[in-house]
Amino acid sequence: MSEAVFGGGCFWCTEAVFSVLKGVMSVEPGYAGGTVENPTYEQVSSGTTGHVETVRVAYDPKRISYRNLLLVFFASHDPTQLNRQGSDVGEQYRSVVFYTTEGQKEEAEAMIREMNESSSSGNLTVTSVEPLTAYFKAEDYHRKYYGQNKHLPYCQLVINPKLEKIQKEFAHLLSSESGQK
Repeated sequence: MSEAVFGGGCFWCTEAVFSVLKGVMSVEPGYAGGTVENPTYEQVSSGTTGHVETVRVAYDPKRISYRNLLLVFFASHDPTQLNRQGSDVGEQYRSVVFYTTEGQKEEAEAMIREMNESSSSGNLTVTSVEPLTAYFKAEDYHRKYYGQNKHLPYCQLVINPKLEKIQKEFAHLLSSESGQK
């Protein structure tokens, strides 16, 4: 079992996206990259702790590669926007890969270089690549948020389009269950 930690906007969206992939055993919303021990959602949402809404993805590298996780991560949000994803604005929504090994760092940096070199729009990826120094699990009510709240406008308007895009572009990576892990 391996672990990957990503911040790409609201963790409700990111959790829903990674939960449908084969080889992903669990996805846990949390906080990383800040200065406060055991921050609360309210503290992180205030934008004063330096934390990012993240997901910790436990995966089987024999079933899904870290590179494929990166591909899905970059495709599921706009990595060219600094400190925002759609209407979610603030440092807590910044695009970041928190690496747990040197190999992850090298792969993430290489993919960002590839994306920047092949960008036809001229928009460069602003995703940062940072070591994971501490990770704090989010409150339980954030876990499996999409699965429990599909009827809410945020889920229908923001999360559903992301899932549809992932299902279309990465059908070969989808779990046969494609449910919330």
